[in-house]
Formats: sequence, C-alpha cells, structure tokens
Amino acid sequence: MASPSMPHSETSTIAVPDEAHAAAQSKHEGDTRPGHIAFTDSTRGDRDNLTLTRTRTHESHDDARPDLSFPFGTTDLTRGGFTNEYRAVTDTGYLPADLALRPVPSHVYRLPQALADPEKAQELKQMKLVTWKEGDPEDPRNWSNLYRWYITAVCAIAVVQVAFASAVITGDFRDIEREFHVGEVVTALSVSLMVVGFGLGPLCWSPLSELYGRRPIWIIPSLIYVIFNIPCAVAQNIQTLLVCRFFCGVFASAPLTLAGGTISDMWDNNERGLAIALFAAAPYGGPVLGPIVGGFVGETVGWRWILWVNMIFAGVVTAFTMTIPETFAPVLLRKRAQRLRDETGDPNITTEQELFKASLSQILTETLLRPFEMIATEPILLLMSLYIALIYGLLYAFFFSYPVVFGEDYAWNDGMVGLTFCSVLIGVAIALFVTPRIERDYLRRAAAKGGHADPEDRLPGMMLGCWFVPISLFIFGWTSPPAVMPGGGNWVGPVSSGIPFGFGMVIIYFSANAYLIDAFPGYVASALAAKTVIRSGSGAAMPLFITAMYHNLGNGWAASTWAFISLAMIPIPFLFYRYGRSIRARSKRAVA
Repeated sequence: MASPSMPHSETSTIAVPDEAHAAAQSKHEGDTRPGHIAFTDSTRGDRDNLTLTRTRTHESHDDARPDLSFPFGTTDLTRGGFTNEYRAVTDTGYLPADLALRPVPSHVYRLPQALADPEKAQELKQMKLVTWKEGDPEDPRNWSNLYRWYITAVCAIAVVQVAFASAVITGDFRDIEREFHVGEVVTALSVSLMVVGFGLGPLCWSPLSELYGRRPIWIIPSLIYVIFNIPCAVAQNIQTLLVCRFFCGVFASAPLTLAGGTISDMWDNNERGLAIALFAAAPYGGPVLGPIVGGFVGETVGWRWILWVNMIFAGVVTAFTMTIPETFAPVLLRKRAQRLRDETGDPNITTEQELFKASLSQILTETLLRPFEMIATEPILLLMSLYIALIYGLLYAFFFSYPVVFGEDYAWNDGMVGLTFCSVLIGVAIALFVTPRIERDYLRRAAAKGGHADPEDRLPGMMLGCWFVPISLFIFGWTSPPAVMPGGGNWVGPVSSGIPFGFGMVIIYFSANAYLIDAFPGYVASALAAKTVIRSGSGAAMPLFITAMYHNLGNGWAASTWAFISLAMIPIPFLFYRYGRSIRARSKRAVA
C-alpha cells in the first residue's frame, strides 16, 4: 500500500545539528524529491551545534498553516504549544521534545510553559516524540493513491447520506400532516430537529475522535443512527417521530465531523484540492438528493417508506465506513509510542498529546465555551459564520419554497417537485470543477509570496461565488407565478435558478471554510465548532417560516427579501480581503 514516490508537502521547523541536515541533503542527492531532516544516533547527542533548520518540500506550504491532524481540543496548548510531530518525517522515528515545540500561531506570541520554565525545559530534553519514518507504511500519506481515493469517496458518500437524510422526509409532508393531524410547521420540525442534531453532535464527536481515534467514531454513532431510523419509520405519533429525528441528527453528525479531518490525514496540502472539493460539496449536494428520492417514494408507497429507504441507504453506507482504517496520526503514533515503550523499556518515548494531555475541564472549555467566546470577540469568525449560515439556511429554504411554487402554483406532484432540485445538483457539479482551480490559484499566490500565503488569499473564490446567490433568488422569485404564470416552458425560469445557487453555495463555503482555518490556525477546533453551530441553527430555523413567508409576501418578494440580504453580505469577502490583515492584527487568536 505504500507509495514511496509520493511527494510530501508539509513543512517542519525544528532545531537540528548541522551534520544531520547535511546527512539529509546527501541522502537525497540526485533525488527529485527534497530531503527530510535525518536524525542519527551520532547527531542526537550533540546539542552544542544546533541550528534552526527548515525542511521545505513544497513551496506552497507555510509553517503557520494549521495541521488538521493536530489534536487541538485534547492537547494542553498553554503548556505544550504546537509541534509538527504528526507531519514530520525522520530517519530514526523520533524528535527531541524540547526542540519540536513551538508557540501557538496567533497575533500574541506566547512561549509554551514547558519551554518558558528552565526546569521543565531541561526535563523535555530527555523526551523523544515519536514521528513517522521515511516511506512509513503506517503513515496514511504513504498509502496508494487508489486506496486513499477509495477512503475519500467513502467519506464523501457518508456525508452525502446524512445530509440526504435531513431533507428526504420533505418528499411527503402532506401525508404526515394528515396522519398525525398536525400543521405544516410541526411537520417541518422533522427537518429542523435533525439539523439541530447536526450542530450539537460534533461538540461531542470531535474531542472523542481525538482521544480514541477516528475509526470508532466513524462506526459506533453511525450504527446507532441506523437504528434510530426504525422508530422514525414505525412512529405512531408525531412526538416519537420528532424526538427520534433529533437523535438521528446527533448520531448522523459523526461523518460531518470526521470527513474533512480524515481526508486531511491522507492528503497533503498540495494534493487535496479535489478531495476537499468533494467534501465541500457533499453537505450541500446531499440534501438536494433528498426531495428527489423522497418525492417519488412518498408518492408511490407512502411517507414511512421514505424512512425505510433512508435506513437502507444509511446501513449500506455504514457498512462501507467500517472499512475505513484509523487515519488520525496522533492516535497511530500514540499506539506506536506505547508499543516502543513496552519493547525498549524507555519511558521517555511519547507523543505531545500524551505529554500535554488536556484535562476534562480544558476539553469542555475548548469544546463548549471558547467557540461562543470567539463568536463574540472575533469579527472575522462572526461574519464568515453568518455568511455560511445564510447560504446553508437558504438551501433548506429551497426545500420549502420549491413546493410552494411547483406543488401549489404549477400543481405538480411530489415526485415532479423533487426533480426540480436537479438544477441545484448541476450547479454543485459545476462548482466541483471550479474549486480545484481555485485551490491552484491559491497555491500560485502562495508561491509568488515565497510559500507564505496570507489567509486573505483564500477569499477570491468567495468573491467570485457571492454574486450567484442573489442572482439565483431574483431569477426564482420573478420567473415564478404570479410574475410568470404556468404554461408552456415557463417552468424553466424558476427551475434554472437552482444552477447559479448550487454553484455559488459550494464556492462560498469552500473559500470561507478555508479562510477560517487559515485565519485561526491555533484555534481551528473552536472556530469550526462555532461555525457549525451557527450554520445548523440557520438551517434548522428556515423550514419553520419559509412556507408562510412565501404565502404572505408572494413568491417574488419573498425570494427578493433573501436576495437583498444576500446582496448585503457580498461586501464581507471584499472587506476582509482589503482589511483582513489589520483586523487579524487586533485579534488575540487570529494569526498575525
């Protein structure tokens, strides 16, 4: 499974003896791949001739860029700071702990406590942090391209499935309302509560995956999610359906939490353009498939079979996720460290996560408190999260506005209404071709700056995609009845509005998500948790009032209201592109 010729793109900044650096250069002389630092027994003991040396194997990589394989939520960063241990490659498989640690990247420079205290720093000299070796077959980055693409595909399909589940039930709301004698708002809660679960679940699954690995969190919550589909399908009252849909969301959120990290475990920065594009499109393309399938299933065999079909789909996908091996470097290296300690009897062999393990109170603070603190104090995080939330909410708004236009005004059946969402899929597909090009443009910008790109270099994609969302809403609103009455091919106008929306939606999310990660490299877990909570809140709220909004304002002005709100959001990426650096300079947590 190893692929020794695969290039690595990560950068390690550590202090090493001059002889070690020379050894690495000579070892790879004549090799097209730049060398990694080599640690040998003869050089490890010589600490008098240490120099700060940087190994760079791809010009696009920046030391300050976050490593998504770092256990942000379960490592005490105040004591230990950051390390490149989980991406570094050494000949011996060890890094000296006192030389591997570095401050958390932010505007405020704070030396880790373990280095600031001379006594603790002296103790660190004896500690050996376990790393990958050259061509290490256990390193997920060395697995064959075919195997890594298989795992990437499974991750993407798993995200598509849970996103699909959130919207599939919209295919037959009318029968649910008739059977349980409830209104459309109560029925809409079957969507909203599952999306609420999407927001709350990651607050649990993210730290658990750092402590116990990604593989068990891929499997266990997914199995429970499959089981919770059963009471949904056999529910005899609306309360059972709604409660179980909520728990479906909580347990189904595990793939949403793990997929991006799993992909980053296997693909280095210069390789993951298309893989991350698939991940970015999945949570937005998945819900679009829901009404397409749910409409025809509900129309032919009833709403309960919508949930049985979803359970079957979830069960098949869960079976594939069971084939995903452990990919999380801290867990893999921690197990190796334990094995080496047992074999050698050397207690100094360890990993940073073991050396500076966060306490339960620190994990809870990082997971539950800091995200909301950052929302209140970081304008970049707040506005970007609001923009992502708007786009995500508008996606779920389409699941209720399309039935108003095509189900009520055009009098189409549920299956035909579901087919109208194919236009959104077309836009998503177009975005999949564009996002790798946006990534290549970013790499070019990074190369032009000597490999040190600014976070704002992530924003051109967002500056491109932001125009398509209001355009799509204006098209939808003013080509729908009563502005354009049903007849002939008049349906083409409102249906085609999904194409620019699907395109803009994915491009905006892809760029905004990358910008948040690069702007807060030391607080990635908290920043993404904050974004997820706000995004899910928007997605959960929209279904509760969109139908009434279109009924009361009319199709044209209801869609235009959201179009104008989208237009008001357009300056955000442009302002951050211009003033982002100065805003980050005033932040305690953003990178300088």
